[in-house]
Amino acid sequence: MGKAATPRALGETEAKAVVRNLRVSPQKLNLVAQLIRGKKVATALAELEFSRKRIAVDVRKCLESAVANAENNHDLDVDDLVVHQAHVGKGLVLKRFHARARGRGARILKPFAHLTIVVREVSTEAQAEGTRRAGASRTAPSAQPVA
Repeated sequence: MGKAATPRALGETEAKAVVRNLRVSPQKLNLVAQLIRGKKVATALAELEFSRKRIAVDVRKCLESAVANAENNHDLDVDDLVVHQAHVGKGLVLKRFHARARGRGARILKPFAHLTIVVREVSTEAQAEGTRRAGASRTAPSAQPVA
């Protein structure tokens, strides 16, 4: 007799990785997370590899961990993985003091952030359908004549 196991929070085709207490502000981390949201894993890894942001190295590690979790723990195909979510959370903030002129002081805030990446396996048919729809809407000529 025991308590039943907690049901899995993610779907059957999803895997995630979490990095806590990254020493960067959530606002700056979100800029890097925006780069990879909704992209295929191979494309996202390539963008993070050549990003000039310091925190891109840690984001890349987290994405690689999510891919490894998907492959080893959930038997998902690595080639069909897409970054479904890249969620940034606020962590603790260290408050420091900087001495200023005339006996005054200035507060220095050193924020931390958390990063959660969820990858999802998307079938190649669904990917092809999505790109066809997006391509058709971009290349459609305008209905209004130019005056």
